[in-house]
Amino acid sequence: MTASTTRRSTAAHTRLAAVGAIAVAGALLLTGCGDQTKSNGSGSGSTAASAPLAAKLPQAVRDAGVIKVGSDIAYAPVEFKDSSGNTVGIDPDLADAMGKQLGVKFDFENGTFDTLITGLRSKRYDIAMSAMTDTKDRQDGIDSDTGKKVGEGVDFVDYFTAGVSIYTPKGKDQGIKTWADLCGKKLVVQRGTVSEDLAKAESKKCAGGKTIALQSFDNDQQAQTRLRAGGADAGSSDFPVAAYAVKTSGGGNDFQIVGEQVEAAPYGIAVAKSNTQLRDAIQAALDAIIKNGEYSKIIQKWGVDAGAVTSAAVNGGK
Repeated sequence: MTASTTRRSTAAHTRLAAVGAIAVAGALLLTGCGDQTKSNGSGSGSTAASAPLAAKLPQAVRDAGVIKVGSDIAYAPVEFKDSSGNTVGIDPDLADAMGKQLGVKFDFENGTFDTLITGLRSKRYDIAMSAMTDTKDRQDGIDSDTGKKVGEGVDFVDYFTAGVSIYTPKGKDQGIKTWADLCGKKLVVQRGTVSEDLAKAESKKCAGGKTIALQSFDNDQQAQTRLRAGGADAGSSDFPVAAYAVKTSGGGNDFQIVGEQVEAAPYGIAVAKSNTQLRDAIQAALDAIIKNGEYSKIIQKWGVDAGAVTSAAVNGGK
């Protein structure tokens, strides 16, 4: 989930990936997860003794055999619960592949998106992996709304690239194609995301008092439910999530994407700045699965090839 991009000076970017590319995941069910309890983990199935990169981990993590992952597990297809209650998606699959390199289990714990970095600071989690955009504000611990420093910030290991999309009820776009077209309209978003930031920034530009009536929710599925019920004119989320919702909700009859993606930026795995050894171990594991082809297989499985990266950069966000 992207955030804090309203302070970037980069121009809007577009991505040519078709919504149909998400078809491979279309049979999966969009099921919510509103609790704060531990989810099913993503097990590596390997031991530290047989894992090629185990020695790179901090000794405490090796001894525990687990990397605790904070994640908002309601963001299909990045991470979500399937019909059996298992945690699935792009992030769990990538974590499983990295776990085989490191000889540990990545254990996903559910939390609301806007509390994940706080959980990382309090050491509830070792990392946060939840479609979180790597931004300069987050690296520096800056609150994007106030511009004030609220913490020491985090380091990111970048693993994917995604832009932001607008979607509307199918057949009811009301002429909405760009963010400017949302003036005078009701928009649903997930709290703490770039969609919320962009809406706030765009609303300030609206002429004639026609601001954007913004409705923010704890997770994206709540926002989709509101739009589906007719309580808003449009929604916005990261492209992979919007495309998946368009493909699967109501058998493809509920929503449509309008306009083009904007604000393409990297997703990053967040690690505390004091935990450089864990950060470097995760970077090495990600580079390893990129090199051995496991990364490509996972990205292709979920139909999001357009967002693939070729190396694991650290703090590549702007």
